[in-house]
Amino acid sequence: MTRSLGARGEFDVLPTIGSKELVALLPTLLETKKILIPRIAYPTYKVGGLIAGAHVIEVDINADSWPREGIDLAWINSPSNPTGRVHTDAELAAVIEWSRKTGTPIASDECYLPFPDSQQSRSILSLADGNNRGLLAIHSLSKRSNLAGYRAAFVAGDPELIAKLLEIRKHMGMMVPLPIQKSMTVALSDETHVHEQAQRYRNRRAILKSALEEIGFTVEHSGAGLYIWCTRSEDDWETVAWFADRGIIVTPGRFYGDDGASHIRIALTATDVQIKDAAQRIRA
Repeated sequence: MTRSLGARGEFDVLPTIGSKELVALLPTLLETKKILIPRIAYPTYKVGGLIAGAHVIEVDINADSWPREGIDLAWINSPSNPTGRVHTDAELAAVIEWSRKTGTPIASDECYLPFPDSQQSRSILSLADGNNRGLLAIHSLSKRSNLAGYRAAFVAGDPELIAKLLEIRKHMGMMVPLPIQKSMTVALSDETHVHEQAQRYRNRRAILKSALEEIGFTVEHSGAGLYIWCTRSEDDWETVAWFADRGIIVTPGRFYGDDGASHIRIALTATDVQIKDAAQRIRA
């Protein structure tokens, strides 16, 4: 956290059984009644709120427009899944300021932070001036180190919030097995493989982005992470069908919120050979 992500001050780290599990359970563990999520977002933010019986409110990144009272938790996500949008330092600083004024915890999903492209995202803890009260940063080794299936992730931040999560987790029996924790320690102590993977995603993005723009798609955001967010101003299912006819699977944007209904998400997780083949099919 200090070496790679710039965290300062007092914070604790808690290994978790995957990041999806944490995202789904965090509203329940914190006993939330009302939460904020991005207007276009990873669906589990909303589902986690519904599991907790909380009222879920969709908001823009501009924290100045957020409600000031009655909120128990706010999610942010940079780089974003699905859009690849990277939040500016000013936007993150405004979120921190909102949290301090309202006393509301912030859950910052930073699972795609290790994969910059045209933009580099920053951990919210690096902008907190050493005061991490109310802040939680979530990271996943499924993405960073290709450990999908290990269910290896962690949350870092406010020691009081981490202590609360730890105490509740003791009774839920959701401890991360020691061999997995040892594997996480090895992976987190090395950055070389992370930089190599980030370069693969940059190369794949460049190949697909070029092909998409040549035939009239507009690529929006997509400044980091491992997805392309694009549109050609039609219903997302029509675009999904167009790709399916060419043997390419993409995700309809409405899966991530009503505002995504004219967009699609394309993952960069296929092999280099498959990405080049997909680009050729798109151009043809």
